[in-house]
Amino acid sequence: MLHKNQAALIQRGSETMSGKFVVGYDGSEGARRALDFAIERAAAQGGSVVIAHVLEWSPYSFLTPNELEERHKRRKEELERAETALMAPVVKEVSGKGAEIETAIKYGKIADVLCGIAKDMGASQMFIGRNGHSQMGARVFGSVASVLVQTAPVPCTVVP
Repeated sequence: MLHKNQAALIQRGSETMSGKFVVGYDGSEGARRALDFAIERAAAQGGSVVIAHVLEWSPYSFLTPNELEERHKRRKEELERAETALMAPVVKEVSGKGAEIETAIKYGKIADVLCGIAKDMGASQMFIGRNGHSQMGARVFGSVASVLVQTAPVPCTVVP
């Protein structure tokens, strides 16, 4: 006979088995491997995948109103370009592989935004590709993968 808490844990475990997976996607080979890996897992478990692309954007408070307007225009153009050039083609390629696909394109610090997407969408796991930065560069500047492994609100799988 199962204790009430054990039964609740088993129930929660079965709910996350068919959960939503967030994949950080930037169009690189590593990101594509992470996406393919996540789709395989989601398809096998009856889950779904959110392909998330983050455009790095740092706010400047010292810009003039004209500069802010120009920046907003460029931001809108970048969002549209990311949707048409990056996300639409990959969604077309991976659709029909057994997992429901959603997309999210946002601005901000990559790791922070990916964590926010995972929380907001009720993700049960995150996937990210390991990029090609040198060991020294990763030590000096850090990397999205290393930050996510330490701060992600859900388990984070780094795909080599």
